Amino acid sequence: MTPLPPTGSLIPVDAPFSASQEAWLAGFIAGIAAAGRRDTAAADAPAATVDVLFGTQTGNAGFLADQAVAGARAHGLGGSATALDAVTPERLATMSHLLVVVSTYGEGEMPDNAGLFWEALQAGTAPRLDGLRYAVLGLGDKGYDDFCQAAKLLDTRLEQLGATRLHDRVDCDIDFEEPAAVWTAAVLERIAAETGASAAAGQGGPDGQSGPGGPGAAAPAPRTLSPWNKRTPYRSRLAVNRLLSAPHGAKEIRHYEFDLGDSGITYEAGDALAVVPRNDDALVGALLTHLGARGDEEADGRPLAEVLRAEREIRTPSKELIAELAERAPSSGLASVVAHGDRSDLASWLWGRDVLDLLRDAGAAAPGLAELLPLLRPLQARQYSISSSPLAHPDRIHLTVASVRHGTGQRTYGGVASTYLADRTGEDPHAGVYLQPNASFGVPADDDAPMIMIGPGTGIAPFRGFLHERAAKGAAGRNWLFFGDRNRATDFVYEDELIQLRESGVLTELDLAFSRDQAEKIYVQTRMRERSRELYGWLEDGAHLYVCGDASRMAKDVEAALLGVIAEQRGRGDDDAAEYLASLRRTKRYVRDVY
Repeated sequence: MTPLPPTGSLIPVDAPFSASQEAWLAGFIAGIAAAGRRDTAAADAPAATVDVLFGTQTGNAGFLADQAVAGARAHGLGGSATALDAVTPERLATMSHLLVVVSTYGEGEMPDNAGLFWEALQAGTAPRLDGLRYAVLGLGDKGYDDFCQAAKLLDTRLEQLGATRLHDRVDCDIDFEEPAAVWTAAVLERIAAETGASAAAGQGGPDGQSGPGGPGAAAPAPRTLSPWNKRTPYRSRLAVNRLLSAPHGAKEIRHYEFDLGDSGITYEAGDALAVVPRNDDALVGALLTHLGARGDEEADGRPLAEVLRAEREIRTPSKELIAELAERAPSSGLASVVAHGDRSDLASWLWGRDVLDLLRDAGAAAPGLAELLPLLRPLQARQYSISSSPLAHPDRIHLTVASVRHGTGQRTYGGVASTYLADRTGEDPHAGVYLQPNASFGVPADDDAPMIMIGPGTGIAPFRGFLHERAAKGAAGRNWLFFGDRNRATDFVYEDELIQLRESGVLTELDLAFSRDQAEKIYVQTRMRERSRELYGWLEDGAHLYVCGDASRMAKDVEAALLGVIAEQRGRGDDDAAEYLASLRRTKRYVRDVY
C-alpha cells in the first residue's frame, strides 16, 4: 500500500521496453516482414493458432500481447490478441493454445478490461477446459501486498477447469522486460515444437489467416518502438510551470508544458507521460547525516549522494525494508503494527512516513549503509495523464498535477515527482520523460458520438485534451463534463477555458460540484443523480462514458451512482442495471483512467 496520497493524475507504472527487449522484438518483426514477402500460395496453413488474451489498465499488457502474436507468426503459428472481457468462457473452451498477459490493478484487483471475464470464469456454469493448453504472464509491483494477484487467480482457475499448463506462470515486477521476453520465447518455442510449426509455414503479416480482426483479417502494423524509455528518457525542456489553483487554497495544482523539441515523440489525447524524478536534496542530506555518510562514498560505481538522489526510492519504504526493520527492532512502533497483521492499520501507520522516519524509529537496530541500499527499491518514473491534444499542441505535452505537501512542526514531506516538477526544475528546466500510450482511453472514433466525462480534481486532465481534440476536429458530437473539487474560488482549474468551450458550443453540458462550498457536501455523483434522466438519455443515444481520478473512493462512488441512474431509469432492477453497464464495458463505451 503506497503511503502517499495520489500525486496529480498519477497512474500505475508499467515501464516501456528496454534496449535488449527492443532487439528481441526487432527479430520477431523482421521475421514477420520476411514471411510477408514469401509467395503465399506456397505457404502452408499454420500448425496451430495461439490466442493471446490480455488484461490491462494502462496498455502495457496489451502491447506485450501484440508482440507475442508477432512472435507466434514468426514461429509459423497463427495468432490473435484480444482483451479478456471480449471473450466468453464458452469461446475459451474452443481454443487450443492460450497465453494470458494480465496486470494487477490497485490492491489485487483485475484491470478494467478483465473484470467481466473473471466473473464469468468463476461462475458455476463455466465450461470444462480439458482441451486447452495455457500459460499466464503477470505484470505487477512488488511494493503492493497482492503482487500479481490477478495473474495468480486466473492461473489457478484455468487449472481448476481442467486446462493444462504449458509453462509455469511468471510474475513480473516493475522491470518486466527481460522476464517477459524469456517467458514469451520459451512458451512459443514449446508450442512450435509440439505442433511441428516452422517459420516457413507461418503467418505472413498482411497475408495472415488469423489476426485480431478474425480469420482472414490483415494483421495490424507493429507499433513503432520509441528510442525514449525509462532507461533512455528524453530530456525535455519544461517550458511552462504555472499555478492553476489559488495561492491561498488548500491545494496546489499546477499546469506544466513539456517541449517535445526534436524528440520525434507523437502522442494522442488519452495517453500518459512518464516523468523521471529526482529526490529532494534536503531529504538526501538528512538521510546521509543519519547514516553518518559524507555522500562521496562509492555505491554501485557512483557517488552515494547521487545514487540516493536519482536511483533509489527513499520517500516510500519498501516491503523488504519494513520487514527487516520489524525483525531488527521488535520493540519499535513499526514492529508492533506489523505484528498485528492488519494491512489497513499498517497503511495508516506508514502514511506520510519515509525511509528516514523508519530508520529513526528502529534506533540502533537499524541497518547501516551497506545493508540498507539493497533494501531500497529503484526510483521509478511517475506517469501522468496528458491534458492536451496533439491537434491543438503538436509540439508540447501538457500535464495537470497536484503538488503533494504535508507535514508536522518538525518535518515537512513532499511527493517525489510533484515537488520535483514544482520546486526543483528551476536551475535546469529539463526533465527526463517518455510516452506511455493508452490505446484503450481516447475520444470516440465516431466524431458524432456523444461523450460524458467525469473527472473531479486533477481527473480533469485527459478531458481537457479530449475537448481540445474535438474542437480542433470540428467534431459534431455532444460533450458533457462533470467536474468538481473542494471550493470554487480556489480549485476551479481551467475555469476560463471551460467557460469558453461551453460558450463556443464544444462543451454542451458542464455540471460542477464543489463539495465544501455549502453545508451539505456535493460531489460529481450527486450531480449525476440530479440529472439521472438526461444522463441515461445520452447513454441510450450512444454516448461514451469516461471516468478519471481517484480509484479508491471516487471511481467506486461514481460507478455506484451510475448503476443507480440506470436502474432508476430502466426500472428493471439491479441485475439489469449491472448487465447494461457490463455491455457498455464490452463495447468500450465505459472506460476508466483511475489511479
